[in-house]
Amino acid sequence: MSNIDLIIEERPADIGDFLVGRLLPFRKKRHVGPFVFIDHMGPAELSENENLDVPPHPHIGLSTLTFLFEGNIVHRDSLGTEMEIKPGAVNWMTAGKGIVHSERTPDHQRGQKKKVHGLQIWVALPKELEQCEPTFSHTEAKDIPAWSGDAVDYKLIAGEALGEKSPVPVHSDLYFIEIKAKEDTEINLGDQLYGESALYILEGNVNKREHTFGPKQILVAKQGSLCSFTIEKGSTVYIFGGIPFPEERYIHWNFVSLSKATIEKAREDWQHQRFDKVPGDEDDFVPLPD
Repeated sequence: MSNIDLIIEERPADIGDFLVGRLLPFRKKRHVGPFVFIDHMGPAELSENENLDVPPHPHIGLSTLTFLFEGNIVHRDSLGTEMEIKPGAVNWMTAGKGIVHSERTPDHQRGQKKKVHGLQIWVALPKELEQCEPTFSHTEAKDIPAWSGDAVDYKLIAGEALGEKSPVPVHSDLYFIEIKAKEDTEINLGDQLYGESALYILEGNVNKREHTFGPKQILVAKQGSLCSFTIEKGSTVYIFGGIPFPEERYIHWNFVSLSKATIEKAREDWQHQRFDKVPGDEDDFVPLPD
C-alpha cells in the first residue's frame, strides 16, 4: 500500500522485574536508519511496595535515549553521573568503548504509588566512534524544540528535521519527532525527511488510504521516507529514522558492535567484572545472560 513497506507489532519482552513492549530489532527489519533498538516501557502502575530497579549493566558501541511520558527514573552511571529524568526530558548516554549504568525509582517516590511509562532507545554509533570515551548528557523538556501548526503539536526530541534542530548531542544524521493531533489532520511531510523512516503509533489511529493503523504498531516506509497520512484527533505518534550506516551491526544483549570479537571481549569483561563500577550503586549488577 503506497509507501508502507512493513508493519511491526509490539511484542512483549521480559527485562528482569519489568515487562516491556519490544519494537526493534525485528527479524525482517534490524534497524531503521541508525536506530537499532526500541522498547516501549509501560504504562505500568506500581504499588507502594513496587519499584523500578534495573541494577547496573554494561553497554558498548551505542547511544541510549530515554524519553518518559509518565514517572521519574534516577540514572546513575560509571562516570559518576546521577540524574533524575522526568517526563519530556531526554537522557542521552553514549557508551562508546564501555559504560555501566542503573535505572531506579527515585527515593522520594518509594513507599508510594507511582507510574512508569516511556521509551528506551538505542542508536548505533558511527564506525569511528565505536571506541570513543563514554559521555552523558541531559536535556530538560523546556529546551526541546516544540511548535504547532494545523491543529498538530510537534516536538523534535533528537536530531535535525522539519527545519529544527534538537540540542541533544547526537553523533549521526537522524531524527526523532513527536506529533500530537488536536483534530483529525492530514500530515504531508513530502521530502522533509531523509534516509530511512518509520512511524510508531503510541495512542490513537493513523489512516493511510483505506487502511487504519492503531496503537503499538510501527509503520516502516518502503522507499525511505514517509509522505502523507491522516492522524486522528487525540493521537500521538513518533517518527524516527535517518541515514543508515553502510556496515552491519551485531547486537548481543546490551552490546552493539561492528565486530563479534569486540562483543565477545565485552562479555568476558562483564563476566569478570572488569567494567568500572557505578558510584552509589556498587553492590548490585545484572548477571551476564547465558
